[in-house]
Amino acid sequence: MQLYNTLSAEERAIMIDHAGKRRLTLSFYAYAHILDPTQFRNELFLAWNTLDVLGRIYVATEGINAQLSLPADCFYDFKNSIDKYNFMKGIRLNIAVEQDDLSFLKLTIKVRDKIVADGLNDDTLDVTNIGIHLKAKEFNTLLDDPNTIVVDMRNHYESEIGHFTNAIKPDVDTFRESLPIIEDQLANHKEDKNLLMYCTGGIRCEKASAYFKHKGFKNVFQLEGGIIEYTRQIKEEGLESKFIGKNFVFDQRLGERITEDVVSNCHQCGKPCDVHTNCANYGCHLLFIQCDDCKELLENCCSYECQEVIHLPMDQQIKLRQGLKNGNKIFKKGKAEALVFKNPSEAKILSKEKVISEIKPKIVKTYIGKAQHYYTKSSIGEFLIENEEINIGDTLLIKGKTTGEEIFILESMYILKEEAEKAKTGDRVSFKLPFRIRLSDVLYRVEKL
Repeated sequence: MQLYNTLSAEERAIMIDHAGKRRLTLSFYAYAHILDPTQFRNELFLAWNTLDVLGRIYVATEGINAQLSLPADCFYDFKNSIDKYNFMKGIRLNIAVEQDDLSFLKLTIKVRDKIVADGLNDDTLDVTNIGIHLKAKEFNTLLDDPNTIVVDMRNHYESEIGHFTNAIKPDVDTFRESLPIIEDQLANHKEDKNLLMYCTGGIRCEKASAYFKHKGFKNVFQLEGGIIEYTRQIKEEGLESKFIGKNFVFDQRLGERITEDVVSNCHQCGKPCDVHTNCANYGCHLLFIQCDDCKELLENCCSYECQEVIHLPMDQQIKLRQGLKNGNKIFKKGKAEALVFKNPSEAKILSKEKVISEIKPKIVKTYIGKAQHYYTKSSIGEFLIENEEINIGDTLLIKGKTTGEEIFILESMYILKEEAEKAKTGDRVSFKLPFRIRLSDVLYRVEKL
């Protein structure tokens, strides 16, 4: 009986490509009293694995928090699988504003102490005694009330790329940090102001509203269904969007466009930009905001140091990152010390010409061909040469949405199982790789200028 994911992200991406089915990305949560979270978790995995559900789901004695994707033609079977539980029957499912078949590549269901890490140890807190839920139109009306204080219950890297107008945006890395900060800031307004809160899908506001009511706030309101449901309602009802920019999401997409406003800046040059990216150096993998120019000039890296690393042979890169624990660094998401150019005084003088003069030689890519197959057991990738040729000693780049960008020096290759020195247009060439590839990956030959 399979109770855990057995496929890698790369293998799952290939399967999704081959299936050719449209997938839906959605999220939901429910606070409830679950006596045996482990049994509940196993039941969900058995039911959802057969439906090809993928996602990140947390269950606890206090309920469930789910972000997932599934084949569109399995939607009603999925809905039936959750309706069998009374506390989830008829639950609102937040359908993503923008869809992506590869938003999730694994089914991960974990048992946690809480479905939202809040840092609270107060047995007298009743998480079901929540604030008043508001729909989009009601939220807009209360937002315009001068007696209202609106608070973004998300983290800094989320509110940085999009937020409601006039919102208080705590500069925090985690939800648990925001609760005492907001309580302290608004301590003198527990009775005379409307406390209006919002988050991505509603789950953090649900916990926060109960917390603030517990702390004596009288007029507590929350956006029903969060930014995701708000966006659906304003589009459906033709309302003005008081939210500007992008909504950060915790999957491969990293964001959904809500309005055309760009409210954040590239963390390297300072120009308007709201596109998150992960540093191409897998030993770093920092998440930060990077514009197209800096992406090209710094080769998807957060710093010059990381740019140097990605040009090392793959075995040296692997050796460098052995034993590294980057969790805390990655978690800073845009506040890391590596982003030296985020200092406003530095950002103003980092022109394109300055970057060109300071970075390593520019890399020129020549398209060679596409991936055809990956042999898992032998770690061998096969490519069809569609343009020009490659030779032993060439520096190659394999690029793909899931694979990222992997640069290496070609030391040996085979054509029709025979070792070869050169491969030309029309050849199917194979070589050993220290990483997995997928069928949509593209092969380039790269040269420094």
